Amino acid sequence: MTAPISADCAGLDIVLYPNRSLSRKGLWIVMGVLALGSAILCGAFLIHGAWPVLGFFGLDLLLLYAAFRASYRSGRMRERIFLSADDLHVIREDQKGRRQRFSFNPYWVRVHLDRRHDDDCELSLQSHGRKLVIGAFLSPEERISLGEEIRRCLHGLRHRINVPAATATAGGNDCRPLASG
Repeated sequence: MTAPISADCAGLDIVLYPNRSLSRKGLWIVMGVLALGSAILCGAFLIHGAWPVLGFFGLDLLLLYAAFRASYRSGRMRERIFLSADDLHVIREDQKGRRQRFSFNPYWVRVHLDRRHDDDCELSLQSHGRKLVIGAFLSPEERISLGEEIRRCLHGLRHRINVPAATATAGGNDCRPLASG
């Protein structure tokens, strides 16, 4: 168990998750409109004797629904990053609910932003030759902001500066897995 950060350096606790711009209700509305449009077109093809087309319209709707379901399933991914006086923790949860935990010594870990030529970047935590990529599902701007926030809080902890707490919800051998499962 780790000790809480002393009062002179507030903690960092951020939960990251992928953005889903279409709500479940919106999904059902979109699927309903598509089903209605498909039914109207199927009727027109049926009147003209092209009955084999009916199966293709149904298959299209089924595949589209499956794609939306897969997207929503991946939206259940979470990454929680929190800082205590002793460790920087990353808890990663995949879409099936399996968790991986990683811990870094906050005095040794470095926040690395690898900028690429196509305006993309990769944010990682690095320590003792180990690397953990974080926030892969975030936009490049969100990764840059996250990296700056983690750096700021680590700097505050290392130098015992009073840094306001960042609590947000957003989508090693020193990087040692604590548990998997």
